[in-house]
Amino acid sequence: MSSSTSNVPGQREDFYARIDAYNAAPLWEVLDDLVPAQPRGRCIAALWRYAQLRPFLLESGALISAREAQRRVLVLENPGCRGEARITSSLYAGLQLLLPGEVAPSHRHSQSALRFVLEGSGAFTAVDGERATMHPGDMILTPSWTWHDHGSEVDEPVIWLDGLDIPLVQFLDCGFCEQLGEDAQSLTRPEGDAYARYGSNLLPVNYQARGLHSPVFSYPYARSREVLETLSRTDAIDPHHGVCVKYINPTTGASVLPTISCDIRLLPGGLHTRSYRATDARVFAVVEGHGRTRIGEQSFEWGPRDIFVVPSWVPHRHEADSDAVLFSYSDKVVQEKLGLWREHCGTD
Repeated sequence: MSSSTSNVPGQREDFYARIDAYNAAPLWEVLDDLVPAQPRGRCIAALWRYAQLRPFLLESGALISAREAQRRVLVLENPGCRGEARITSSLYAGLQLLLPGEVAPSHRHSQSALRFVLEGSGAFTAVDGERATMHPGDMILTPSWTWHDHGSEVDEPVIWLDGLDIPLVQFLDCGFCEQLGEDAQSLTRPEGDAYARYGSNLLPVNYQARGLHSPVFSYPYARSREVLETLSRTDAIDPHHGVCVKYINPTTGASVLPTISCDIRLLPGGLHTRSYRATDARVFAVVEGHGRTRIGEQSFEWGPRDIFVVPSWVPHRHEADSDAVLFSYSDKVVQEKLGLWREHCGTD
């Protein structure tokens, strides 16, 4: 076929239709989308104001019980991916409510999860036989295929941010879930046992890893905040991240979960960070303080308990009006393992 003939649009469309019958398609029609010059996913910048969502979350408590729902959660859907239960292309986020006296029944699943407590104290999460009491700012892990349940014996609602790798596991078609059949699992260890064994730069002499996740599943905010405060007095403030530390598996130094990276940062009042972008889309939850984050051409004002997302490879910068603490999570650990993660630190 001559070059002039091959360029006739009608002949191309006829060709595409004929190969379509054999479940084939022309790469040259989609190559720019499949191999773009830079990331251009459907995840877009967005912010969820806690004050606006909290009334709806409490209203849901009158509509369905935690036991009936299994997990009473409002999913935070990225505006660019509505109907897909994802806040980024690979991660899920939701606000979960537990009312006084309620139990969220015990189950386990192949998806890895973190719980970041936003409001209320005294409820608990039990993970593989050990309880952790919840306080605002605490991060609690429920790693892949670990039994976990939640309960409340306090007289106030407790609300936390759920972060899971549901979209990633869904993409890989490797999701499993199992119900224990009871509201609560049997407790086999006292509260604080995991931290005593693994969280003090000490390990039992016969320690053997039982997975790729951290054996410590509760990271109290009181300890994290103390670390941030100490480093803010002794270290130079990073111009792109403020005072930022990552949550780690204390036995390996790796990420706390094999699919989710977590960190927490202090932005001293008045700090305007420099422009920064990376290939991991990142979910932020505000713990303390007020300020704004400029994401691309948009600016998002935030305060305590607000949640926002920065898409992949979009420049952003934080501006703190007062001392602020931001928790965040992303799929950075996955990208690093695959040799795909990239960052760019701006000078402005």
